[in-house]
Amino acid sequence: MQLKIKLSLVISAVLLIAIVANAQQPAGNSGKFITYEPGYYHNTILKGVEQFNSQQEKPKSAPTFKLNPEGISIPDNKETFTRLWHLSPVSQGNTNTCWSYCAISMLESEVYRLTRQEIKLSEMFIAYHEYIERAELYVKTRGNIYIGEGSEMNAVIKNMKKYGILPYSAYSGLKSGQEFHSHDKMFDEIKAYLESVKARNAWDEAATVSTVKSILHHYIGTPPSTVKLNGREYTPQQYLKEIARINPDDYIDVLSIMQQPYWQQVEFEVPDNWWHDKSYYNIPLEDYMKILKKALKSGFTVALAGDVSEAGFLAREVNAALIPSFDIPSAYIDENARQFRFSNGTTTDDHGMHVVGYKEMDGVTWFLLKDSGAGSRTGGVEKNKNFGYYFFHEDYVKLKMMTFLVHKDAMKDLMMKF
Repeated sequence: MQLKIKLSLVISAVLLIAIVANAQQPAGNSGKFITYEPGYYHNTILKGVEQFNSQQEKPKSAPTFKLNPEGISIPDNKETFTRLWHLSPVSQGNTNTCWSYCAISMLESEVYRLTRQEIKLSEMFIAYHEYIERAELYVKTRGNIYIGEGSEMNAVIKNMKKYGILPYSAYSGLKSGQEFHSHDKMFDEIKAYLESVKARNAWDEAATVSTVKSILHHYIGTPPSTVKLNGREYTPQQYLKEIARINPDDYIDVLSIMQQPYWQQVEFEVPDNWWHDKSYYNIPLEDYMKILKKALKSGFTVALAGDVSEAGFLAREVNAALIPSFDIPSAYIDENARQFRFSNGTTTDDHGMHVVGYKEMDGVTWFLLKDSGAGSRTGGVEKNKNFGYYFFHEDYVKLKMMTFLVHKDAMKDLMMKF
């Protein structure tokens, strides 16, 4: 009799675990093949860009295996989230500068949190100087750095500390009449020039930087040396300190990865960390998620970056990201699953966004992300009430989003461990 009772208790416990795991898992095992037609990127952003016109045949995509969202409980309105102050979403156009857009957006929210000023800052001022920094290090290392459009969110902090910042009104990086940025030709020209420097062994830093600047000036203009405000001229450094009043030293990049020791500042080993920055605060995954949630509930917004190439990343379908159980059940998402995907290359450092809100729903946290990319804009603002936003299930963040940038006060309780 006692054995039967014990066996019954064990079976009941197993069933309870299964029920809880199933309740936390938002997605089922149902996937489907989808062939995507050209969307907002081709129909709006590339419209009018000189290397593309509406008469050209639009590319046809191969069928993609995606999670079927039918029957899954997913938020459908950004207005139902607890939202923190932020400026409206803006498009990065035909560029790979999400790292600048998401960090600048977060810092705009910080300006408001700290000073109650609503200021639109210049993403391209930062991107401009990132190319200069790259050109300098390219010469110093004799071409031994990664050259690409992408970078990391803390590059914004790095450049802001060195060069200051300007408002968008002073430097947009757009030519007259240009609606969206397009950096294809500019990047190709810069890369080709740097490769020629290496081929010729022409390691003259001043000449290299000067030529890269001339390319930038042609495509995105020359940043002004001062901006006039209330009858006074401010340099970018003065604007940062006296108007925006942001201290770059107050912002930290938080990481959670097993291949580096926890509770140390480490390097995030991805190509876009091209200068091999070793300032990332590496913490266990449980703390990573706690700090992210605590930051939002304490009034801090967060810039977040990671992988957006999953079957559960449903940009066009429902502006949402979640982990299907046919990938991995919710109960099994832990630091090992996270590291495994990063190690085998299925988790990549694709895209940065700005976390501006949260919502508790069905026992889990959903995050509201402001986005500068094209995927969140499918259908245009007339057809998409969540235009420029995503809903991220906490499982997706836990498994696939690798790092976040936040004010250090959001993590002050853990700083003593470093």
